Amino acid sequence: MSEQKPIKITETVLRDAHQSLIATRMTTEQMLPIIDKMDQVGYHAVECWGGATFDASLRFLKEDPWERLRKLKAGFKKTKLQMLFRGQNILGYRPYADDVVEYFVQKSIANGIDIIRIFDCLNDLRNLQTAVTATNKEGGHAQVALSYTLGDAYTLEYWTDMAKKVQEMGANSLCIKDMAGLLTPYKAEELIKAMKETVEIPIELHTHYTSGVASMTYMKAVEAGCDIIDTAMSPFALGTSQPATEVMAEAFKGTAFDPGFDQMLLKEIADYFRPMREEAIQSGLLNPKVLGVDIQTLLYQVPGGMLSNMVSQLKEQNAEDKYMEVLEEIPRVRKDLGEPPLVTPSSQIVGTQAVFNVLMGERYKVATKETKDVLLGKYGQTVKTFNPEVVDKVLGEDKKNAITCRYADLLEPELDKIEAEMKQWKQQDEDVLSYALFPQVATEFFKYRQAQQTGVDPALADEKNKAYPV
Repeated sequence: MSEQKPIKITETVLRDAHQSLIATRMTTEQMLPIIDKMDQVGYHAVECWGGATFDASLRFLKEDPWERLRKLKAGFKKTKLQMLFRGQNILGYRPYADDVVEYFVQKSIANGIDIIRIFDCLNDLRNLQTAVTATNKEGGHAQVALSYTLGDAYTLEYWTDMAKKVQEMGANSLCIKDMAGLLTPYKAEELIKAMKETVEIPIELHTHYTSGVASMTYMKAVEAGCDIIDTAMSPFALGTSQPATEVMAEAFKGTAFDPGFDQMLLKEIADYFRPMREEAIQSGLLNPKVLGVDIQTLLYQVPGGMLSNMVSQLKEQNAEDKYMEVLEEIPRVRKDLGEPPLVTPSSQIVGTQAVFNVLMGERYKVATKETKDVLLGKYGQTVKTFNPEVVDKVLGEDKKNAITCRYADLLEPELDKIEAEMKQWKQQDEDVLSYALFPQVATEFFKYRQAQQTGVDPALADEKNKAYPV
């Protein structure tokens, strides 16, 4: 048994919880009135930015994400603010040049972020180094998150070896990011113990309730010496979100792990969020399906979102009878592609390719562009090598163009070009970064903002009041 000390808790209700349950639709106005009370709880940190919040703010809520961050920073006087950062992809869906990554980190910290959680879908540490170095340079806390997954390659030795490398690369803490809820209680105990013996930096555990084991997993992880866990206020907890904050605090009450939270204060905060949950259920934004337990996650090691994606692809082709065949094909495709963790975007790539392989009656008769890009090394290095027969069939002569270096090393600096492209819209330095990540979406937002400021176009100014589809 490790040294027993109070567990630290990171609250996710302002980011991952509403991203997981209501498609990231919580507005800044909905957040601000409760900040003062949340600031009194004694959280280790509040995760409130990054992930999909940036895109959703601009695209659906017609809000400036940078303005949200500044308002949150003004409200949280005592609590650290945390964001989720997709390595070289920042918050977008492609790799960016180093100058964009560095500038984004600089502006995130300048506007109020204290802790940046940085991850890569393949756990390729080369895709994390620029962001880690930039965070340290700006005086922020760089946390590296390893995407947890199962498979032959992912032994205890693999995880401890990765933990060592994460510490060596300059990370201030390490997070085990279990996006699919695959980590079971006794496996968590074993993993945390091994990591605590390997590294000195704090270890945080992030999981989702999808498979139904998350609270038990946290319990065993904390007993094994885990330093920090991620939870969500109960109205936005469970299902595809995190275990509930109040429940975990109560579970450790009166023990050496007791975080010392005031349950009456937590009740006030939960009471504030509850009507939002009710409203989301009424409007259809919160689908009761995401609140259940999906044990298939554990049986097939396939995240919930990937399963629903696959079902809809089969429906479109009138091939729902092929469901089990595709489910059995997924692990084979994953092996062919170097056994990557199944997290966005690798989960969608593997799932779609498995659907094609089954529907075509011949494996890799049709390969998607994304499958080709994985095999060309554009996403980074996988833990295992690719199946050479699949490489030959899919790439042919093109395999000579495979990339073995870090993909971002091939990218020219982009910032000046981006700034020149969008200068007519620029009202603050941060606008350049919004445009860099989402050019079309940001331009639409800038037009809307201009209309709001000048009162020129009432049609655009009315956009915010529309009900946006999920």
